[in-house]
Amino acid sequence: MKAYIEERAIEVAQYIVDENATVRQTAKKFGVSKSTVHKDITERLIQFNPSLAAKARIVLDINKSERHIRGGMATKEKYLHQHM
Repeated sequence: MKAYIEERAIEVAQYIVDENATVRQTAKKFGVSKSTVHKDITERLIQFNPSLAAKARIVLDINKSERHIRGGMATKEKYLHQHM
């Protein structure tokens, strides 16, 4: 694997852990796709830094379990602003 990909995977995972960031937030911050972020965490990082990958995976799993709540809140907010 190329060195810059390994570095990016580490930076991405560290950002997710430090900021409790979502995949979308992380992708936007690093200028890559959501697929790239997900692949960095679930496939690439686990090969050379499994402990960091596990920490990032915990945050991603929490975000995944809460996404339906965030979506409902965003929809509520959207319709509140439309009626004003």
